[in-house]
Amino acid sequence: MLKEKVEAVLGKVKPLLQRDGGDVELVDVMPDGVVKVRLTGACSGCPMSTLTLKNAIEETIKKEVPEVKSVIQVG
Repeated sequence: MLKEKVEAVLGKVKPLLQRDGGDVELVDVMPDGVVKVRLTGACSGCPMSTLTLKNAIEETIKKEVPEVKSVIQVG
């Protein structure tokens, strides 16, 4: 259920990233509330990807899914 909620929120964030040639995919949602994502496309090598991850992706997910504690990027 938590995974589906996170997927739905990522669906809202994806168009913003795709507009700039990037994307995000959900890797896993851990029982402790940590969400693992992979940034792809232009986002994977972008020097601003950390800001994108924390300020756009994590902030949006945490606002809409309070059970999420953090979002981390995995290779």
